[in-house]
Amino acid sequence: MVNTTDVDTRHTKQAPCMAPNPGKATILALGHAFPQQLVMQDYVVDGFMKNTNCDDPELKEKLTRLCKTTTVKTRYVVMSEEILRNYPELAQEGLPTMKQRLDISNKAVTQMATEASLACLRSWGGALSAVTHLVYVSSSEARFPGGDLHLARALGLSPDVRRVMLAFTGCSGGVAGLRVAKGLAESCPGARVLLATSETTIVGFRPPSPDRPYDLVGVALFGDGAGAAVIGADPAPHERPLFELHAALQRFLPDTEKTIDGRLTEEGIKFQLGRELPHIIEAHVEDFCKKLMRERDGGGLSYDDMFWAVHPGGPAILTKMEGRLGLAGDKLRASRSALRDFGNASSNTIVYVLENMVEETRRRMEAEDGEEECEWGLILAFGPGITFEGILARNLQACARHT
Repeated sequence: MVNTTDVDTRHTKQAPCMAPNPGKATILALGHAFPQQLVMQDYVVDGFMKNTNCDDPELKEKLTRLCKTTTVKTRYVVMSEEILRNYPELAQEGLPTMKQRLDISNKAVTQMATEASLACLRSWGGALSAVTHLVYVSSSEARFPGGDLHLARALGLSPDVRRVMLAFTGCSGGVAGLRVAKGLAESCPGARVLLATSETTIVGFRPPSPDRPYDLVGVALFGDGAGAAVIGADPAPHERPLFELHAALQRFLPDTEKTIDGRLTEEGIKFQLGRELPHIIEAHVEDFCKKLMRERDGGGLSYDDMFWAVHPGGPAILTKMEGRLGLAGDKLRASRSALRDFGNASSNTIVYVLENMVEETRRRMEAEDGEEECEWGLILAFGPGITFEGILARNLQACARHT
């Protein structure tokens, strides 16, 4: 694996960061890692049709159209021609291949999570021995002991590190992990929680079929990778907090569990997204956001007074959300950029969105253009259930607009 990245603010030209509220969890560092295989969206159609020995012109035309509408430009994936040479059965219909898929996936997600975590820990600057808790998120593996133990061993964490694993939480998993890490950091004084997310589409890769046109959405949209964050309350003088995680909320929508449907079979994960997903999110997102916003003492926030770190499940979800909330065109820029550069990488993607926001703040600070940053904002994701995950947060690198 290559392309490890950390967000390092220790040497950034900027105003001193705002102080977090005592006892509130903060994100102290971010990092990510990707597999070696970079896929350019312009070449996805020909490559996929060739690798799966498919010559159906209607499926090719549909995939071509989907690849354009997703707005994705590049993605990283574990799948490669070498893997298909070693496991040609993965590109054939109806063969029992779950063992092969998990053999590949289990190794890949641990490797990516390890590299993302190491990048994040370098940015944080703390000692490995200071990590008291590990929260690991993945919908791409099935084994026990789980990936949390494999990651702890790969990193050399203490055998006494307290571990939590969130499995099969899908696209909401990254924000769910932040919520769990927040609770641990705030309930255990001095805790430093390492959150790692890692995903690959290997378990869902299969040849196209006219009977499953919805499979092509995944081919056009999803990517692989890993993300990481260090979370802790009451930062030490050497730590540079990026975001305060002020309040968290989770909600499931009754009778929508079939809208995002995934099942483990002998042929891998069979996954289906309902066409109604963007409309369901649009119908419920405002009430969810308003409840989160009420967690700020004094209230008084408007949507355009806030930053928005939203998991980019797809362009339709972002567009529907923009329309329902009346957001200005640049409010979801960090989310759209993550979708463009990495695709929908499931639980990892919220880390990439937050990294984009940190980078945007850094650039504006260096440019000294006088543009005010939004202090308060929402971190949001939507996953199976349908489950809404949200965190009311503060951008501690921003110059305060609201006091």
